Amino acid sequence: MQAKESREDYLEAILILRLEKDKVREVDVSRFLNYSKPSVSIAMKKLIKEGWVEIDETHHLQLTRTGYIIASKTYEKHLNIARFLEKIGVTYSVALKDACKMEHDISEETFQKMKDFFKK
Repeated sequence: MQAKESREDYLEAILILRLEKDKVREVDVSRFLNYSKPSVSIAMKKLIKEGWVEIDETHHLQLTRTGYIIASKTYEKHLNIARFLEKIGVTYSVALKDACKMEHDISEETFQKMKDFFKK
């Protein structure tokens, strides 16, 4: 997995979990992504060091402003791509899985055209 894709997956996971609950811990991210706890711990240390995520004294994760911006853009792509795929007849579960893969590589031009498509 590419570093950018991995970072986006982690940030998006934290965002989605924060929408569902007040506090997010590494174990929540581990369960959500189905990754091992040690893998998530290593990734979080890197994301904290790079300034995408903060952790408080009770070990709850919080996105920084820049982390939030990336996470929300990735999540927006995910939702819109899945919606588009469903619109053309892809089943919901497959659309969600494919959107997760596509959200990292889609061009901004193509994504904007998808959004425009839904506005019509």
